[in-house]
Amino acid sequence: MLVNATRMLKKAHDEHYAVGHFNINNLEWTKAILLEAEAQKSPVILGVSMGAAKYMGGYKVVAAMVRALDESLGITVPVALHLDHGNYDAAKACIEAGFTSVMFDGSSLPFEENVEKTKELVALAHDKGCSIEAEVGAIGGTEDGITADGEVADPEECKKIVELGVDFLAAGIGNIHGIYPVNWTGLHIDALIKIQEATGGIPLVLHGGTGIPDNQIKEAIAHGMSKINVNTDCQLVFAQATIDYCAAGKADPTADNAAKGYDPRKLLKPGFEAIRAKVKEKMELFGSVGKAA
Repeated sequence: MLVNATRMLKKAHDEHYAVGHFNINNLEWTKAILLEAEAQKSPVILGVSMGAAKYMGGYKVVAAMVRALDESLGITVPVALHLDHGNYDAAKACIEAGFTSVMFDGSSLPFEENVEKTKELVALAHDKGCSIEAEVGAIGGTEDGITADGEVADPEECKKIVELGVDFLAAGIGNIHGIYPVNWTGLHIDALIKIQEATGGIPLVLHGGTGIPDNQIKEAIAHGMSKINVNTDCQLVFAQATIDYCAAGKADPTADNAAKGYDPRKLLKPGFEAIRAKVKEKMELFGSVGKAA
């Protein structure tokens, strides 16, 4: 059931759990996440980066695929199709393509330009019934060409962005995209508390969910993190499952392999199952299991 993300995240915020945002990269990933969300009776957000959308054929292709899978698989839980770290043009294109939620990442721009463009996109998104996420304080690492240290957002800047009417906010609290370095010092929970107070209790978003210790995830949720983004974790388990399958010789066409293990439907199955297992693990950690109602 495709919906925007506003109601599911307000509910998560009020009840002190988080909704998982899982990035999708192809049909197998999308199907695995949707089926596990249905099995766990959990709301879910399907995140699509600009790069992943280009890889899959464009925003219209992604929107059509997700809507068709949602219907054909009989998914009953709330599902949001969300642009992840989009620039201004990408956010506009996704709103027109039928995404139910978008993120405009203006964190690398001068703050006043971030404000101006966020304001424009809030009006466009809400006119189409689409939820919108903004960002203040760039998330560490690199995402679609935007590179930043693990910055801590200014609570007053967060307040100004929220007053524009955004539905949820990504605010940097030392989190990083990708694999965390060994010298990472952890989330700045004190900054999170100040941001939540300054923004009047808006649902907040934790990017870079892979590699953060479980106790810090739970503490962040307790202080207002209502959407947690996961991508690298799924990439790692998908890759490892596929590597193990090939290393076992199951995809070798020259071997005595009457089962035709090189068939992509078989080759990709271990990775598909690994993603389902990882999504289940994260939903249990985030507390969203059984929260679809």
